[in-house]
Amino acid sequence: QVQLVESGGGTVQAGGSLRLTCAHSGTFFSINTMDWYRQAPGKQRDFVATITGGGNTNYADSVKGRFTISRDNAKNTVYLQMDSLKPEDTGVYYCRKVAFGTGLIYWGQGTQVTVSS
Repeated sequence: QVQLVESGGGTVQAGGSLRLTCAHSGTFFSINTMDWYRQAPGKQRDFVATITGGGNTNYADSVKGRFTISRDNAKNTVYLQMDSLKPEDTGVYYCRKVAFGTGLIYWGQGTQVTVSS
C-alpha cells in the first residue's frame, strides 16, 4: 500500500524559503516519477514540479529559477526547495505519484504554505 506524507509547510514572509518533504512508503519508489502540485484557495490544483526516477526535472513556468525538486531514493523521499517565495505561492502543496506500470495515482494529504507580503 502506497502512502505519501508531506511535511515542511508553514508561514513565511515574501522572499523567504521553505523546504517541503514527501515521504513515500511502499515499494518501487526509485523507478517512479514524483510530482508536486499546489492548490490555492478557490482554484484548481496546478502542477509545480516533477522528477523522474533518473533525476530529470521539469517545472511550471511560475516557479522556474526559484524552486528545486530533488529526491533521495535511499530514503524514499522527494523534496521541494522553495526560495524567493511570493504571496502567489500560497496554497496547499501536494505530493503525487503515478505508479509505474499500473498508472494508478496516489496523493498525499497536503501541507499548507502561506507567504505573507
